Amino acid sequence: MRGRRNGTGTFDFSAAMTRLCTDVTDRVDDLLHVDMSQVAVSFAQTRRRVLHGLQAKLTPMRFEAGSLITRRNGRLWTCQRLIHDGREMLYILTFYLPRFLDQPFHEKLTTVTHELLHVSPRFDGDLRRFEGRCYMHSPRQKEFDRHASDLARRYLDSRPPAELYEFLRYDFRQLSRRHGSVVGMQVPIPKLIPLPDARTA
Repeated sequence: MRGRRNGTGTFDFSAAMTRLCTDVTDRVDDLLHVDMSQVAVSFAQTRRRVLHGLQAKLTPMRFEAGSLITRRNGRLWTCQRLIHDGREMLYILTFYLPRFLDQPFHEKLTTVTHELLHVSPRFDGDLRRFEGRCYMHSPRQKEFDRHASDLARRYLDSRPPAELYEFLRYDFRQLSRRHGSVVGMQVPIPKLIPLPDARTA
C-alpha cells in the first residue's frame, strides 16, 4: 500500500474515514457484518474539480461467493492479494477527492453507508448480490439509494461522537485551510492474474 503518513499540519483522510466507518458499522444493524480491520480506506484524486461524477467505490478482493478463482472468456484468473499491517484486506474503499468532500453533508454520509451496504453479508470479499442483471443495486436502484440514506439518518440518530463525522461538514478547501493539507492512503487497483488451466496444461 502506498500513501503519505499524517504529520503536523495535515489531515489524514484515510485514518479519519476509517474511524468513522468503524463507528458506523458498530452502530447500524444492517452493517454489523462489516469488519473495517479488513477494509483498506484510500483516496484517488479527480482530474477536474466538478461535483458530478463518481464519489466513491468499493473494490472487492474476491470473486462471486468469496472465491479466489474465476473463469472469464474461457480462462482462469485470480486476484492480486493486498496485505496491510499483517492482515489481508478483503475490500478497498476508495473516495474521490476533492469531489466527495465538496458534496453536502448528508450526501457524503449517505455515500459512506451506500458503499458499506455493497459489502457481502457474509463478509467474504465479494459484493452483496441481487438477482438479475442489476446484481449490484437490484432492479430498483432508487430503493437501494433510499435505504442507504435511511442508514445515514439512523447512524446520526444513534448520537455518535460528533468528532467522528465533523470533518464531513467541511469541503475540501475548508478542510485544507483548517489543517494545512489533506493526505491519506493511495492503494493501486489490484490486478487480475492469469492462472494455468488444468484442462489445457
